[in-house]
Amino acid sequence: MPPGADASWLYNNAPFCVLAHNTDPDPRLVYGNKLVQRCFEYDWDELTKLNSRLTAEQPERAERQRLLDEVARKGFIDDYRGIRLAKSGRRFGIEKVVMWELIDAEGVRRGQAATFASWRVL
Repeated sequence: MPPGADASWLYNNAPFCVLAHNTDPDPRLVYGNKLVQRCFEYDWDELTKLNSRLTAEQPERAERQRLLDEVARKGFIDDYRGIRLAKSGRRFGIEKVVMWELIDAEGVRRGQAATFASWRVL
């Protein structure tokens, strides 16, 4: 983060997307900064009620699950690319995705998070 930046900078002004989902059996998004909200076309309330699998089209969900499983095994990945789906049905590609496990101070797994700065409308 730039000098003097804080969590509000990450949420409101970061030039990259940051999102996270929880550990529910069908994980639900629990965080998405403003850029994520613009990319996926959901406001905060809609986004944080959305099951994260719904950010990918049905044919892409198996690959997305493979990614989540790999992150769970390795702790992170730093080279993912895939197709995602906005609320309107607009498809977009995400590239150079870094994804990691969210582990709390007691070592309990709380979910997974991802960041990407590169995307393109398909």
